[in-house]
Amino acid sequence: MTTCSQSCGVGYSYGLAATLRIISGKWKPLILYFLLDGPKRYGELKRTIQGVSAKVLIQQLKELEADCVLARTDYKEVPPRVDYALTPLGRSLAAAIVPLCTWGTENMAEMASIFAERDSLP
Repeated sequence: MTTCSQSCGVGYSYGLAATLRIISGKWKPLILYFLLDGPKRYGELKRTIQGVSAKVLIQQLKELEADCVLARTDYKEVPPRVDYALTPLGRSLAAAIVPLCTWGTENMAEMASIFAERDSLP
């Protein structure tokens, strides 16, 4: 298990700026959301998060680990076995994403209409 003693961006006077710095990236909120159910191996995350490339998934997992919201456990086995889990800080961040998911689900039809209209503009 990895330990982390880094601080979260000295000089961030707004909590939202610090939060956005951690979850910036197309796939990071999804990674956090899917890890709420418990630890997952890389392959399981790759299958769950459709559309993410292997390179980007690995990069974003490393960034989340560096930001102390994700822990990587290497079991030092052959064949290699590694899993990813939320730290307590990561669990609290992922829990904050759940209301966004709920909002998206509740407003999916309206958002689809808005996106379709926006995408049709010249």
